[in-house]
Amino acid sequence: MRSLPLTFCAAVAAATIAVPASAAPAEPKDPKGSGPVTVTPAVVSPGGEVELWTDVCGKGTSARGNSEAFTSEARFAPADRKGLRAEARIRPDAAPDAYEIRVTCKDGHGRAKGTVTVVPHRRPTPVAPVRAGGGGTATLATGGAAGPGLPHAVTGLALATAAVAAVAFRGARRRRAEHG
Repeated sequence: MRSLPLTFCAAVAAATIAVPASAAPAEPKDPKGSGPVTVTPAVVSPGGEVELWTDVCGKGTSARGNSEAFTSEARFAPADRKGLRAEARIRPDAAPDAYEIRVTCKDGHGRAKGTVTVVPHRRPTPVAPVRAGGGGTATLATGGAAGPGLPHAVTGLALATAAVAAVAFRGARRRRAEHG
């Protein structure tokens, strides 16, 4: 019965890992020297890093990017593709919100905008209880076994009888040795 929710959670986790956080362009490119900044990942926790990319300035130039979410100014440099790339770190004390990113080209003629969303840190929570500890009692605690049955009772009775006989035999031998 518990396997269905566990299977569902595993499928959601696999889908989340298989499909990376979307690289979200903030605005469509405008021919008047403005365009989007692509942010990867678009959703990040405080203290995380994001990669920024824009092609509004062209290849072979540089740009600077600012946001209230960044620890410092992002400096763009030429990328393999025809555009500019930068990395930025999100402030550790950034409040959960959507923050605007503004990029200005070195020559001042191009501008780009984007958005990064900061989400709170999430602590992992267990999906299902773990079967650990207690040795054989873990099965008993989950209702998997009803406890000792007739074969266990017969074995216990036989062992107890053998123990009583051994103690009685040893006591009898000791008394004979003392009197003899």
